[in-house]
Amino acid sequence: MGALLEEARAALSAVHDPELDEPITDLGFVRSLERRAGADGAVELVCHLRLPTSFCSPNFAYLMASDAKDALTALPGVDQVVVELDDHHDSGLINAGLAADAGYRGTFGHEALDSLDELRELFRRKAHTAAAERVLTRWLRAHPERTETDVVDVVLGDLPADGATAALLRRRGALGLPAGAGAHVLVDERGARPAREEVPLRLRRARSTRISIDGNAHFCRGLLRTRYPGSDGDQAPRAAEATWEPVPLLAGRPEGARPVHQRTEVSA
Repeated sequence: MGALLEEARAALSAVHDPELDEPITDLGFVRSLERRAGADGAVELVCHLRLPTSFCSPNFAYLMASDAKDALTALPGVDQVVVELDDHHDSGLINAGLAADAGYRGTFGHEALDSLDELRELFRRKAHTAAAERVLTRWLRAHPERTETDVVDVVLGDLPADGATAALLRRRGALGLPAGAGAHVLVDERGARPAREEVPLRLRRARSTRISIDGNAHFCRGLLRTRYPGSDGDQAPRAAEATWEPVPLLAGRPEGARPVHQRTEVSA
C-alpha cells in the first residue's frame, strides 16, 4: 500500500459507526480503497463501503459515507474523492447525494426527519454512558468492599491509565466534559452528577446501554462475515475496553441492589 493509501486508511479509522461506536475500518466496512489518476494528473481516491445488511439504517449509512468522504477530502494532495455505498437498498440515493455534495437533507428530502448533528449528539451521549459504565465496573471489581453508590465519588484520577480510561476521556472530550484528575466520572452529558440514591438505577441503565452497544457490534460483525465471506480478514479484534467482564458480588451492597455482574435485559 502506498503512502497516500496508508494515510487514507488512517483517516478512515477516525470515522465511526454511530451505533456501534467503532471505526469503520475495524468493523470491515471499508470494502476497497483505490488511488486513481484523474484528468490532467489529478489525484483521485475511490472508496467503496459495505454494511452487514442491505437494510441498515439509511441515516447511519449516509452519516458514515459522508464522514468518510469528508475525511478523505481533507487529506493533502487529494484532488477528488468518490465514496460509494455498495449493496444497500438506498445505495443509489445515497451515492447520488454524495456525488452531488447535496448534504443530508438534500439527499433524503422530506424523509430526513432529524439533522445529522442531532444524530451524532445522540450517539455521542450513548458512547459516553457506555464508556463510563465500563471504567466504573472495573473500579468496583478492584474494590470489592465498596458499594455501587460509592461510584458517585469516583474521579478520573482514581482510574488506571489504561485503554478503557483513554476511551472514556475521548468520549468526554467529544461532549466538552472536563478531563482533569478531579472531575467526577459518573456524570451526564451536561456534567451533572446524580444523587447518591439514584446511582444504582443510573448504573443499571448505563449497563443496558453498554450491553446493547457491545451486543450489536458483535452481531453486526458476524452478519458482515456471513454476507461477505472472507471479510473477517478486514476486521480488527475488538478493543480491550469494549469487552464485557463479570464483576464479583459486592460486599456491603445495599439491600435490594442488583449485583454488578448481573446482565440487564435489553429490549429489541
